[in-house]
Order: sequence, then structure tokens, then C-alpha cells
Amino acid sequence: MNDEQQTKRGLVARGLTIVALILIAVLYFQPTWWVALEAPQYPPEAFPDGVRINFHTNGVFNGCHALNSKEVMETEVLDCVHEMDAINHFVGMYPIASGGVVEKGFSQFLFSMLGVMLVGFLIFKSRIRTIVMSVGFVAIGVWMYMSFYTANGIALLNSGYVSALVVSLGHGNEEEGEELSPIISKLKESLMDSGESSLATRDEVNDTLERSGQTELIGILAKLHKGSEEAKPKSLKEILEEAKNKGHRGKEADIEVLKASFEADQARQPFAAREQWTGSLQQVMFWHYEKSLGRWFNNQDEIRPLVATMTTVGTIVFWGVIAAMVFMVVATVKNGSLFYWLLPGIPALLPVFFLIEYAGWLWWYGHSLNDMGAFTLKPFMPTVFGQGKVAQFTTLSYPSIGFGMMLGVLVCMLLAMLLRRKHIIEGE
Repeated sequence: MNDEQQTKRGLVARGLTIVALILIAVLYFQPTWWVALEAPQYPPEAFPDGVRINFHTNGVFNGCHALNSKEVMETEVLDCVHEMDAINHFVGMYPIASGGVVEKGFSQFLFSMLGVMLVGFLIFKSRIRTIVMSVGFVAIGVWMYMSFYTANGIALLNSGYVSALVVSLGHGNEEEGEELSPIISKLKESLMDSGESSLATRDEVNDTLERSGQTELIGILAKLHKGSEEAKPKSLKEILEEAKNKGHRGKEADIEVLKASFEADQARQPFAAREQWTGSLQQVMFWHYEKSLGRWFNNQDEIRPLVATMTTVGTIVFWGVIAAMVFMVVATVKNGSLFYWLLPGIPALLPVFFLIEYAGWLWWYGHSLNDMGAFTLKPFMPTVFGQGKVAQFTTLSYPSIGFGMMLGVLVCMLLAMLLRRKHIIEGE
């Protein structure tokens, strides 16, 4: 084969790789999969797509749209993420935000890593490739460390991820008992009716102090009591309402909502257990995970082990990504070696990784039903692809444009790998 044909083959392989690189960059901001629920309570006239949500690689977003027809005129779009969570919790299913916690938080670092790998595959000279990949991976490592561990690291993440965290908090009605399951609502009513409380009244405490000769503490206690009344933690509903009145918009405003919600939660904890807001991804990610798990079913005996496990997983993933980047630089020095083909091979398998991840979390949702749900269902596997049935609901689960782009990456990289292999064997 002459040099001209060899050069042409190399150019085509590079061109396909560049197309794949562009697709990966674009699909990160596109819906990858969508799920919808249809039921008699949601007529097609008002819900043409059912109760629909869109799965992105960095979060879950509303799939419903404002209706504008002769029959229905909406000025505000229905929050179908909240709607689906409200439906699911009646059968004991945890909120959608409880799944893929670490994956969503690390998604932009992982996608950036895939991008550097494809850039490395573009470069045929091994020494230049090693230098470029080293610089790229060091930049990702520093970015990841600053986001995960340093103060206000959440601000270094993309606005879509931060926005999804706020959306998944709900509307705050749950905290005020307006949309709790019937079991929890009944329990709360019975406690209020009984008038029982584990807290002593202020007069009882004062009498005890007087009898013990510590009357000087009464004044201090009164001030503390007054101060605690004035500093009563705000509910999420109040925080969201204030943000709305202020024209809540953009990543900075979303971070303020997360911070206010975090501090309100900490104010409800015993003083010794309170934590100061740092705004690191590590803190926000696992606080948000704990809050999501307890949104409908605040059973701490079940929640604490899950949070502890996920915290460990997050640390493992952080250092695992660092180790993987170091390995890639060292192992792909030689063109055509076994590990060299990981550079195009791993991005090519992106749709496979997504389906495994998606199916795995659906299994978890269906097999981790909380006993506090209003209705009891046997553990089940939600529909991964196609149409299914759960109780009176019809479930729909289908790929979206982002998954099509993943398949485009697969095709481009398979072709590029074949051309590159011939390029190495026949003439490089």
C-alpha cells in the first residue's frame, strides 16, 4: 500500500474519532432515556405524554410540557419529577434522586476522561500522546479534587447537575405533612392527639432548677428559649418560596437554595451532631442522598447504612478514577498494544455501560421497597425497555436522543479502530 492510501486511512480514522468526540460532548447535555406513567387519573387531554421524566447523565429532569390548546391553557409546567415521586412513594419506592448518586456527581469528570482518551487516540505519535494525556488527566484530577473536597466545590460543577439537585428536593410539602403517605399522616395525627412529648415544658424545667438552687440559670434558659423560637429552622417550602420571590434563577441561586436547606436541616439536629456548610461536592452529594432517602420514609435505621455505604463508594470512585487515569497514561504508550485499544474501546462501549447502569438501578428501586409505603407490592423489576404494568399504571421506558448519540459513538469508534489497526499493521 502506498503512502497516499496510508495517509488517507489515518485521516479517516481521525475524522471518525473527532465525530465521536463531538457526540460525547453534545450527548452529555441531552436526555438519554425517558420514562412515563399513564393511568386513568392522567387523561391524554391533560397529559399527552403521561407523567414523563427524562434521564440525563447528570440528573433527572422534567419531561412534561406546558399545554396550549382550546381545552387546556397552562401558564406553569407541571413538575413531573415531583409527580412521579409522589406516585412511587405509595408503593414504598424511594425518590428518583436516590439512584445513581455517585455516577451523576462524577459524570462530568468521567465524560471529560473519555474525551481525553479519544484525543489520545487521535495522536499517532506515542511520546506526544503521553504528554497530552498526562496534561489532560492532571487537569481533570485537580478539578475533581477541588470539586469533591474543597469549600464551595459544588460551584465547579455544571449548572444542570446543581439544578437537578434542587428539583429533586420536591416542593417542601412533605416536610409539613401535606403529602405524606396515609400511614405516616395517621401516626402524626395520633401523636398530636395524644399530647405526648418527650420534651419537658419550660415551667417544668424552671421548677427543677429552682429546687436545685440554680435560679440564675432560669434567666439564661428563658433567653435561649426565646432565641430558639426566633431562630426556628425554615422549612424547604419556605426556602423555595423565598427563592421564587427573589427571582430564583441560575446556578448561584440553586446553590443558595441547597445551602439554606442544608443549614435548616442541621439546625434541627442535636447541637453536637451539627455540621457546618462547606459546599464541597462530597458534603452536598451525600447530604442530598440522605435527604432524598428520608423524603417520604424517614426511617434512620435503614437510611444510615445506605448513606454510609454510598459515602464509601464515592471515595472509592474518586481514587479509582485517579488510578484509571494514571494507568491509561502508562499502559497506552505503545501503539497497537492490548491496552492501547482501551482508548477507543471504552468510549465505544458507552451505550453498554449506560444500559447496565440503568437496569441495575431499576432493579434496586424495585427490590428496595420501604415497608412504610401505603400499599404493599412484592419486589419487582421495573420495565427497562418497552411497555409494562405496575398496579393500575402503564409504564413506558424508551431511549432518547442521547442514547442515539451513544450508538453513534459506538459505530464511529468501531470503524476508526478497524482503520487504525490496518494503519498500524500495514505501514506505520
